[in-house]
Amino acid sequence: MREKKDGLEVINEMFSTRVPVLIWLTLVYAGSIVLQFLEDPLILPGVIFTGLFTVHALLHWASYRVTPRQFWIYFSVQGALIYLCAILLPGGYQAVLIGLLPVLIAQSLGFSFRFRRVFFVSIISIIIFFDSALTVDDTGELLIFLPIFVLMLIIVIAYAITFFRQVQERLRVQSFLSDLQEAHRKVEELTLSNERQRMARDLHDTLAQGVAGLIMQLEAADAHITKGNTERSQEIIRLSMQQARRTLAEARTAIDNLRLKSAPELDFKESIEDEAQHFREATGIQMITDIDWNKRLSRVVMEHSIHIIKESLTNIARHARASMVKINVYGDEDRLQIKLSDNGKGFDTEAIGKEPGHYGLLGIQERARLIGGEMEISSSPQGTTVTLSIPYIEGA
Repeated sequence: MREKKDGLEVINEMFSTRVPVLIWLTLVYAGSIVLQFLEDPLILPGVIFTGLFTVHALLHWASYRVTPRQFWIYFSVQGALIYLCAILLPGGYQAVLIGLLPVLIAQSLGFSFRFRRVFFVSIISIIIFFDSALTVDDTGELLIFLPIFVLMLIIVIAYAITFFRQVQERLRVQSFLSDLQEAHRKVEELTLSNERQRMARDLHDTLAQGVAGLIMQLEAADAHITKGNTERSQEIIRLSMQQARRTLAEARTAIDNLRLKSAPELDFKESIEDEAQHFREATGIQMITDIDWNKRLSRVVMEHSIHIIKESLTNIARHARASMVKINVYGDEDRLQIKLSDNGKGFDTEAIGKEPGHYGLLGIQERARLIGGEMEISSSPQGTTVTLSIPYIEGA
């Protein structure tokens, strides 16, 4: 489709180069007929001249179909037509030669800017000029029209060089513009795809996680009500209400992030402690935190790291059946290390991202990739360990 479009553009540009020359050919034809009929009206030669001149104009109109290999055939046919037109009208041959031969030479520049070709075409055209003049036996005026012919030749060649270069530059610019538009379209597609992935992660890490936590708390409350333990069930319901408010606040923050592309300042250590406390209250699972990190991180790294911890804790609560979870945060001058381990039943790490509806770990991997981190997941029937290694980027 693109090649077809480029071909149409080339044809349109060639059309713009043929129109001025076609107007010139019309003027040359009219001048030749007028000069001949002023000197000696020749009806039959005039009719033949008109037919040959029409063939010459039609060939010129279809010249864009001529390939560089076919140029010499085209040039020979056109040169022969010009020669015949000149000798058919002895009274107007000057207009034919001075009007048509320079145009034919200039046209050769449209096929190639090689000096060698233009030189040979010019030599052959001069030979046609002299031979035509000698054939009509007009040697007396030859010396008068020769300088005019040379001057016209120089003017037309200079004009053709400028004109064809402008046409080529315009085609090149149009090609660059088309490539730029195609690249812009691909960038828009990639941007849209990245935005969709980001929205999916944000929705999963706010609404999905929050609702999952509420479901687990309400299930625990229901179990205590069934056993008649109303105090514990009421306590869990209060925690559920707090969790619902927190989920609503996080959802609003995510929406603000999508609208304003901004987020409130985060304290990394306090955020991790808050997540651990909420997890402990919601699940009753023993939680151990060991955070040995006091350096300031960039907002992007903090956001993604906290979301990775939240998603990992949610997966543990929903699937691991663990009784103990440990979070280790440490590092050195170059990297930040985050390790989450549990003593649950484990899972098959080969199934990550392959089961429909289970995209939590896939989202973790995407977030790790976005901040240039490396994530390792090891799992066995004795427990699961998620290790995240992130290049240290000091926050502004």
